[in-house]
Amino acid sequence: MSKIKNERTKAFREAFEKNSKQVAVQRGVVKNGIRTSAENVQAQIENAPVFSIDLATGKVANQKQSGRCWMFAALNTFRHKLLTSFQLKDFELSQNYTFFWDKYEKANYFYENILNTAEQPTTSREVTFLLQTPQQDGGQWDMIVSLFQKYGVVPKSVMPESSNSSNSRDLNNYLNKLLRKHATLLRQMVAEKASNEEIQANREAMLQEVYNLLAISLGTPPEVFDFEYRDDEKNYHLDQGLTPQSFYDQYIGVNLDDYVSIINAPTEDKPFMKSYTVDMLGNVVDGKQVKYLNLEMEDFKALAVKQLEEGESVWFGCDVGQSSTRDSGIMALNAYDIEDLFDVDLTMTKAERLDYGESLMTHAMVLTGVDMIDDQAKKWKVENSWGEKVGEKGFFVMSDEWMDEYTYQIVVRKEFLSPDQLAAFEATPTVLAPWDPMGALA
Repeated sequence: MSKIKNERTKAFREAFEKNSKQVAVQRGVVKNGIRTSAENVQAQIENAPVFSIDLATGKVANQKQSGRCWMFAALNTFRHKLLTSFQLKDFELSQNYTFFWDKYEKANYFYENILNTAEQPTTSREVTFLLQTPQQDGGQWDMIVSLFQKYGVVPKSVMPESSNSSNSRDLNNYLNKLLRKHATLLRQMVAEKASNEEIQANREAMLQEVYNLLAISLGTPPEVFDFEYRDDEKNYHLDQGLTPQSFYDQYIGVNLDDYVSIINAPTEDKPFMKSYTVDMLGNVVDGKQVKYLNLEMEDFKALAVKQLEEGESVWFGCDVGQSSTRDSGIMALNAYDIEDLFDVDLTMTKAERLDYGESLMTHAMVLTGVDMIDDQAKKWKVENSWGEKVGEKGFFVMSDEWMDEYTYQIVVRKEFLSPDQLAAFEATPTVLAPWDPMGALA
C-alpha cells in the first residue's frame, strides 16, 4: 500500500501555483470547459468537406434520444438506392418498425441464453453479463440482416416514429425489468425440473407480455399496406397490397448474403486473415451468425474505397466520441489539443486501447464519400444520424488518420474480397467471449 501523504499533496499544489502557464490555462478551462478550450481550428482547415468521390444522398435522418445508429445506418444505405432508383426525395424507411421487431427478437434471444446458462449460479460471469443488460438499442450488422430477412421493411409513412422510439430510455428500463423477472421464473423452472413443454408454454406467455408492452409503446407493425408517393418530377405512384417482405423485394432487392463484415482489431488474440464470432451475441434465434474477418488497416480501407468507387455507400462502426467535434463535424486526431492543455501524454496504440478498455465500437454511420489524392485516401465523408443541426447539415468529415485509429468495422460486398480473404472469412470462426470489445453494440 502506498497512501497519499498530505505533505506531498501540498507540494503538488505549490508546484502548480508557481506555474503561471498552468494557472492561465486553468482560468480558461474552468470558464469554458475542456473541449472548448482545447479545440483546434487547424483540424477544420485540414478537413474541408470536399471529396473526389461524393455519392448523392438525401437529407440525414435523426435517431434522437435512442441508440439505434446501427439500424439507421443500415436503413440509410437502402434509402440511398431508393432515392436514385425511384427518384424519391426526402424519403425514409421506418426505423420504428425495425426497432419493434428487434426488441421482440432480443427478448426471445435473452430467454434462450438464460435457459442455456440456467445451471450456472447468478454470480457466474456469463449470467451476470446477461442480467446486466438483458436487451438494449444497439446492434451489429448481421443482427440487422436477420431482421430484414425475417420481417422485411416498410416506409416511414406506414409506421412513423413514436415517442418511445425517439426517446427509448423508459422503454428499455421497463422492458429490462420485465425480462429480469422472466429470467427468475425460467431459472426457477429449470431448477425444479420442469418439462420442456412446460418451459415452452411459459416462454410463449412471456413473449406475449413482451409483444403487448412493445405494441403499447411503439404501435402495431403493419402486415399489409399501400405505398403512395410522388417522385422528383411530381409523378404520382400508388402500389397497393404490399407486405413488408414484398416491399423489400420490389423496392430494395438487395441480397444481404452478398455482404460481409470486416473488422480491424490489431490485438494479439486476433490474428489477421482469420474470422471471428462472439458468444451470446445476436437477436434472432437461428438468425444470421454475427461474423467478422479481421484485416490489416490497409486492406480494410481498400475494400471501403472499392465499394465507394462502385457508387455504393458503406456501413461502418467506430468510436465516435474520440477526438471528434459535434458542432463542426470533424473527426480528426488533432481536433483537440488535450495533451498540450494538460501537459500529459495520452498516447496508446489501437491494440492497447482495445485491451485496456479505452476504446471500442460505440456508433455506426455511413461512408458516402472519400477524397483520393495520388491514389491515397486523405479524408472520408460520413453520413451521421443525429439530424441536420450537427456537422455540415448532418454530415461529418473523418481524417484518414482518425479512421486508422478509431474505426473498427465496415460492411462490403463479397465480390471485392480477394480469394484468400473470402476463404478466410468463410472458414470456421474463432468464438470470442461475450464481453470481448469486438462484441460491442453500436
